[in-house]
Amino acid sequence: MKTGLRIDVDTFRGTKIGVPNLCRILDRYSIRASFFFSVGPDNMGRHLWRLLRPAFFKKMLRSKAASLYGWDILLKGTFLPGPVIGKRLANIIRSATNRGHEIGLHAWDHHAWQVHIDRMDQQAIRHHLRKGVDQLAPILGKIPVCSASPAWKCNDRVLMEKEKFPFVYNSDCRGESIFFPLVDGKKLSQPQIPVTLPTYDEVIGRKGVSDSNYNEYILSLMKPEKLNVLTIHAEVEGIFCAEMFEHFLKTALSRKISFIPLGTFLQEQIPTDYANLVPGKIRGREGWVAYQAQDNT
Repeated sequence: MKTGLRIDVDTFRGTKIGVPNLCRILDRYSIRASFFFSVGPDNMGRHLWRLLRPAFFKKMLRSKAASLYGWDILLKGTFLPGPVIGKRLANIIRSATNRGHEIGLHAWDHHAWQVHIDRMDQQAIRHHLRKGVDQLAPILGKIPVCSASPAWKCNDRVLMEKEKFPFVYNSDCRGESIFFPLVDGKKLSQPQIPVTLPTYDEVIGRKGVSDSNYNEYILSLMKPEKLNVLTIHAEVEGIFCAEMFEHFLKTALSRKISFIPLGTFLQEQIPTDYANLVPGKIRGREGWVAYQAQDNT
């Protein structure tokens, strides 16, 4: 059973500490994954105003965010402009590609995308994507081959703008199968590889899921007859939960579950499905995410 392993890197701390930790862990088991990097200013501390929202406040308490992420992440960019990750930590990003991992663009400014995407027009989206690509490409020595919208916040305007970049695929949504997106009935050319499994922060502390049984819970959701795509975060599994993540890999490998970069799926199967992206809700996550609609073929 093959599982696509996607690693989102949202912050300066996640890049500096989490990425090297994850690379060392993955090297020990000869696993290659897809890393999606945020490369612009780390302004994630500006999310703190969302504590006024009951749903976000409850999530922060449930996931023990202060200990999970660290105060340097939670306050980054709050009072002063955050550091530009791609400038300060280019060597770490480059080391991931040198180790054979697939590298994609996550965001220029993760916070700005997550908060403002509903109001961004196509020009603003294009500007955001261009700044991210222009920062990441010199580090890699080539244009990134893929992208993944922060927090799975993607709409038709985003899809249309991504078509103007040479991405082999995107991973912008949650869903069940690899598909080509539809916009106003038009079939786009860049396939979507959706995430099919929940993330740590979505399930921890809910329905009896704790650190002691989290690994078994995720493994129980993996099915050989389905597309399995797991997202982990450099800030979580790369730092606070690194030991737990390594144990997860050991257990999965012992059960004949292998891990691959997302792009490998496209080498093994040509997608034939078409679907729209629609907004939806996920238990344990505040706000909307893009979903693969289930009524298109």
